Amino acid sequence: MSAQAPKSRLRLTALFKEFFKSQQSAGILLVLTTVVSLLLANSAAGPSYIAFWSQKIGLTSHQFHLEHSITEWINDALMTIFFLLVGLEIERELYIGELSDRKRALLPMMGALGGMIVPALIYLLFNFNHPQSISGAGIPTATDIAFAIAIMGLLGDRVPAALKVFLTALAIIDDLGAIVVIALFYGGGFNFLYLGLSAVIGLVLYRLNQKENENGWLFLFLGISLWFCMLHSGVHATLAGVILAFALPFKSGKPNTLSYRVEHKIQWPVTYIILPLFALANTAIAIPADTSAITTHPASLGTFFGLVLGKPLGIVIASLIAVKLGIATLSQSINLRKLIGAGILGGIGFTMAIFVDNLAFTDTHLIDLVKVSILIASTTCATLGFVLLKLKSRI
Repeated sequence: MSAQAPKSRLRLTALFKEFFKSQQSAGILLVLTTVVSLLLANSAAGPSYIAFWSQKIGLTSHQFHLEHSITEWINDALMTIFFLLVGLEIERELYIGELSDRKRALLPMMGALGGMIVPALIYLLFNFNHPQSISGAGIPTATDIAFAIAIMGLLGDRVPAALKVFLTALAIIDDLGAIVVIALFYGGGFNFLYLGLSAVIGLVLYRLNQKENENGWLFLFLGISLWFCMLHSGVHATLAGVILAFALPFKSGKPNTLSYRVEHKIQWPVTYIILPLFALANTAIAIPADTSAITTHPASLGTFFGLVLGKPLGIVIASLIAVKLGIATLSQSINLRKLIGAGILGGIGFTMAIFVDNLAFTDTHLIDLVKVSILIASTTCATLGFVLLKLKSRI
């Protein structure tokens, strides 16, 4: 392939290595919790197990409503911390990581763009005559960082560092794109009072960032306030995590900075508590005896082929076009087979795909049907990507 970058020492920061290892552990743990959840949901204890996650907890009054199911608390509150971690990782990559170099950044950026557009188009191809499911076009557009990195971690030295950085950066940009999609297309009815309050808090956070204020307690208070206002504004509450991430002063990104300390501290709870809880709650699915709908429903088919076919096609074609045009460079350690393998791993949607699935539909049967399709597609991509990257071929 042309326009390849000369071999150079990658700027693998200590925090990136820590992030990579934590996401690798998260991916393995997600697999285990998903299997456990599916087994429980389809056992004799299934009805009680599924009902547990639907229990309402919290309180409500005339002024505000804070009574939600356990699953909703996980998806709307705990996942805000996950988005905070993703936002901090995006910020770090933009300042001192792979995305800080224009030509290196453009390769995963173009790959991520192609990996969002093509799956959405494939989904729409299956669903353009089905208005009840067309809103799911955003489901197959995002990559699950944890699962993709876990597969790469299992391959060890067979995967060059440049490919690990490429896929991680692509997945991070992918998640940023998913965040934009959620903000634009999956909000509820807007409450302009709470939108205004959210904007005011956002401005205060911006000013604190400009002044490089590092009062962690102040940011915590404002972050919770922002989450509360966004929860009632009609914009998805988890976006508060991303806004807070970019509000934390990055400075040099060294261990003594607030941004570094927060990212370091929340990696453990995100990896070992929040993501496993998300997997347990969102895969409590009773799989019907008649599974024909999985292979015939347009939303299910669009999701499956969007992830398994659309993601690899979009990522690989867009990346190669970027290299051919000379606007991006490709490491000499990444050949076509490895690029395709990374593209296939990009089809592991899981966390973000399930997250968008919950927002896209109101019909619980359709939500569960698409979840099963996501699980099948993600397993297919994980297996194909692993096998392809494990091969010794030099193609």
